[in-house]
Amino acid sequence: MVTFWIWELVVVVLLIVLIIAMIMVSNAFRNRIITEEIILKLLPEKFDGFRILFITDIHRRRLPTALLTPLKGEVDAVLLGGDLTEKNSPLDRLADNMTLVTSIAPTYVVHGNHDYRANISLVDQIIRGSGAKLLIDENVRIEREGAFLWLTGVDFPKKGGNTSYRSLPGLASRASSIDDTCRIILVHDPLWLSKRQSVPADLILAGHTHGGQVILPFLGQRHVENFYHKYDAGIFQWPRRDGTGRDAKLLISRGFGTSHLPIRWGSPAEMHVLTLRKEKH
Repeated sequence: MVTFWIWELVVVVLLIVLIIAMIMVSNAFRNRIITEEIILKLLPEKFDGFRILFITDIHRRRLPTALLTPLKGEVDAVLLGGDLTEKNSPLDRLADNMTLVTSIAPTYVVHGNHDYRANISLVDQIIRGSGAKLLIDENVRIEREGAFLWLTGVDFPKKGGNTSYRSLPGLASRASSIDDTCRIILVHDPLWLSKRQSVPADLILAGHTHGGQVILPFLGQRHVENFYHKYDAGIFQWPRRDGTGRDAKLLISRGFGTSHLPIRWGSPAEMHVLTLRKEKH
């Protein structure tokens, strides 16, 4: 009788484990777009309503054609926040993903740490060959009906580490006033922020964290860096510390793919469609 009870308990435990595993895998492969409005004080009037498709940490996943194709003509730019692939991931999958996003809108890309662990020369060849603009510590001026804003791409350090980032590239002097110019920074790892004395930007888009990927009940997430305990995923205010007295908006995405195992718990996969709005006085 006792033996039968033990076997029943084992079966129940195995069923629970199986159900949890199925949920974790399901969360890892969800196709979810988060739509949000981002209000920026210095956004030019002509950019009010400018829409961005922001995707980061794709890793081994294939982007969903059926979900993204309808966005063609509905978004104005695609920003990819690094880790577009990883070591031993099929590069034809990266090529297919790049072909898809560049068909939607002008596309801008920064490297992530896993991109450098892959065959980076082939990765860059695919990115550039798709027509996307790869930003390696550089600015690009985005224009709309005579108005403009700046997009700055911060490259992940080729040799890793959090202190070997290059200096933030300065804006061109033709900007009427640096303090009155709207700037978006695209960076893979938000920890970059903690190493900077000032961040002259209005909006920072980052990924890398996967939102913790697996958030266990009562235990939360365990990261080496305390920074990620607070800045894991979502929208935050970050002090610019550039003399303006203003804060930057910081969006950290949970990302679309997974690192190591294809599982998620408490942090489902996501992409973003961001609508920029000018702050009304």
